[in-house]
Amino acid sequence: MSISPIRNNLDMHSSKKIEVVAIIPARGGSKGIKRKNLVMINHKPLIAYSIEQALASKQINRVIVSTDDEEIKQVSLAYKAEVPFLRPKELAEDHVLDLPVFEHALKFLEEKDGYRPEMVVHLRPTSPYRKPEWIDESIALLMQHPQADSVRSVSQPHQHPYRMFRINEGGFLSPIMKHEHPTPHVLRRQDLPLMYYYNCVIDVTRPKTIFSKKSMTGDKILPYIMNPDDVFDIDSPKDLEFAKFFMEPK
Repeated sequence: MSISPIRNNLDMHSSKKIEVVAIIPARGGSKGIKRKNLVMINHKPLIAYSIEQALASKQINRVIVSTDDEEIKQVSLAYKAEVPFLRPKELAEDHVLDLPVFEHALKFLEEKDGYRPEMVVHLRPTSPYRKPEWIDESIALLMQHPQADSVRSVSQPHQHPYRMFRINEGGFLSPIMKHEHPTPHVLRRQDLPLMYYYNCVIDVTRPKTIFSKKSMTGDKILPYIMNPDDVFDIDSPKDLEFAKFFMEPK
């Protein structure tokens, strides 16, 4: 894993213990892969990986699965996650964004338990390869930068944005990064600036970012930089087959 400058001085041992909840959103419906969150990888349902990683974290206090599906609920309970509610159906449609799902979960925990965590970790089941220490480092990163709204894991892209185009109205290629350089696509590889994409492996945010800024990230986002070879997101049958191969015992 590469280390960003902002993480060079990160001292895990100096971080005080605070209340941190992991929320794993796992709805029952899926289009690309039927019942994706329950598909088996190496004799284990996909959602189990995120639950086990959250439970193995040294910083996370509670692990909550937000689902609308009774079978996912029972599987999650079997792997020792909490499922204190079934998500309302209107929050389980494929067009629903993360924000209302997390607002619902946090409001429920406060109203039912009086529980108000200081940080929220968002773990997507579709990214099953994730080391618990990465989670703890991401939490510590946000903990040590109180001015920040959130942390998102990022990686360098395999295809650099300077070499990407749109097709304009005349049918010609138009570089998407021409506002940065007049001819970005002709630069040598070693002259390309470092750029990062959001890899969906780990998000850490503050409840006040969610409720006050009505955002999962806010505008002050810290990067947790990961090796792109450690990242995959299951969205298609091809992704699933790769994950099965990658995660087989070697």
